[in-house]
Amino acid sequence: MTLPNVVIIGAMKCATSTLAKQLGSQPGVFMCEPKEPNYFSNDEIFANGPDWYESLFEPGREAKIIGEASTHYTKLPTYPQTVDRFRAVLPDAKLIYVMRHPIDRLVSQYVHEWTQRVVTGPIEDELDANPWMLEYGRYAMQLEPWLEAFGPDRILPVFSERLREDPQSELSRVGAFLGYEGEMRWVDAGAQNVSAERMRKSPVRDAVLDLPGLKQIRRRLVPQGWRDRIKGLWRLDSKPELSPARAQSLEMFYDADLKRLGELLGVELNCANFKSIVRERPLDWASSGSSA
Repeated sequence: MTLPNVVIIGAMKCATSTLAKQLGSQPGVFMCEPKEPNYFSNDEIFANGPDWYESLFEPGREAKIIGEASTHYTKLPTYPQTVDRFRAVLPDAKLIYVMRHPIDRLVSQYVHEWTQRVVTGPIEDELDANPWMLEYGRYAMQLEPWLEAFGPDRILPVFSERLREDPQSELSRVGAFLGYEGEMRWVDAGAQNVSAERMRKSPVRDAVLDLPGLKQIRRRLVPQGWRDRIKGLWRLDSKPELSPARAQSLEMFYDADLKRLGELLGVELNCANFKSIVRERPLDWASSGSSA
């Protein structure tokens, strides 16, 4: 069977797509399409069966490192059966878990859910109505079932802040964890279009805009100001902001989980020091006898 030997298991909105693309660009590494099969988490996808899952990796059967990246795998309490399903099929896989300042991650997730029409209201109203969004950023809580099932030596903690700060060093660290022969090289993917990421999903609009020749007609006949105004109906023009009171309450909420995460990593960790700590040096599990 052709199955993955490495899986990026999360967290959502923490640069998992960036890391998956970098891995997939390395010689001898195959990352499946779609990037997030969500096989072990989503009941309706798991129902496709093992042959379907294996077929995703068949094109990479000659690669030494075969992987996927599904952030749904660390979305408790939404998908409670993930770890048991995963361990039954991939008991020897190596896992990568990417983290980010939990409040930054939360705001980014709100933007994503807004573009997908999962949420529609102001950010603070939606956080009240959808507490599951907060749960996805409780990293210690999400990780502990995986640590219990696979052990710390099989899970690499990565932080998106350090990945941005020193991408080559972090990619080399990932390569060493995976037993990659040679040196992984960071590939410059160019600047991301943040405004495009904030565009609300609309299949009808996108189908119309993709009609052959329509773009040229639109640019020739519709003034730029009008086009920008129309785009504004579908886009978050600026990053949502939390009130000082809500930001403080979120810090208190996440600090309890970060305290536990810090214990696992052998450092003191909270919202206030998170970025400086994770940028300073690579962190690994204290119980594994690694750099932490």
